[in-house]
Amino acid sequence: MTPDHRSEAATDSVPNGSAPRADPAAPLKGAPAASAPTARRRLLHALLPHRSRAQFLAALLCGLLGFALVVQVRQTNVEGLSVLRQSDLVRILDETTQRATDLERESAALERTRQELLTGSNQQQAALDAATKTATTLGILSGRLPAEGPGIELTISESSGSIPALTLFNVLEELRNAGAEAIQINDHRLVASSYFVDTDGGIEVDGITLTAPYRWIVIGDPATMGPALEIPGGAMAAVRNAGGNGTPAAHNLVEVSATRPVHEPEFATPVPAEK
Repeated sequence: MTPDHRSEAATDSVPNGSAPRADPAAPLKGAPAASAPTARRRLLHALLPHRSRAQFLAALLCGLLGFALVVQVRQTNVEGLSVLRQSDLVRILDETTQRATDLERESAALERTRQELLTGSNQQQAALDAATKTATTLGILSGRLPAEGPGIELTISESSGSIPALTLFNVLEELRNAGAEAIQINDHRLVASSYFVDTDGGIEVDGITLTAPYRWIVIGDPATMGPALEIPGGAMAAVRNAGGNGTPAAHNLVEVSATRPVHEPEFATPVPAEK
């Protein structure tokens, strides 16, 4: 072998029993400087959001739902009453016209009373008449006084099953919305605080058990209350769906004879008159 070959072999070989020399560029095992960047990278990787196909689909569905809601709201705002049926439009127009007429009549009556109180020759008598009229009105609305006037009669009978209390309560609410001023069912006067509850023996109304047939006597405008009860999907439709039947009949004069006692207030007392 040539001297150059021996020199390379001596340089590459390691004598027995001697430790190999460490490469200064190689990292030392267990050194904290090398492990710290790796731990930070793992932490950042865990904190970063991971996109998946399920998340993408959920975001897409949320976006489509929001778009559909916006379109529906805009369509409702634009169409307004144009989507209602002709019968519903007629009912809304009748109720609006009747309400406007009642308000005009009430406004005229209040204006006449005001003029009488201000310029009447006998202001004391005018004030007494106004107070008496107000007391009578409140007595009728509270159920303390009987009443008579134009209205309707409605007898609801049960042909199959029993009519739920909620269905009868919907009849009451529809009558009130149509302008009913005094209402009686069987021999019980209905007022603002009246309630309906289902019981084993029948329908409990204000603590009194009533059974079918349910005879309603209502004072108000018959031309408004009758159609209001018979609108498609309305109160009488619900009664018939529940196994009942009945048709409102208009009368020029009906009498609501049932009354409700007025309990004395427990805590309230009138303010003493000034001396």
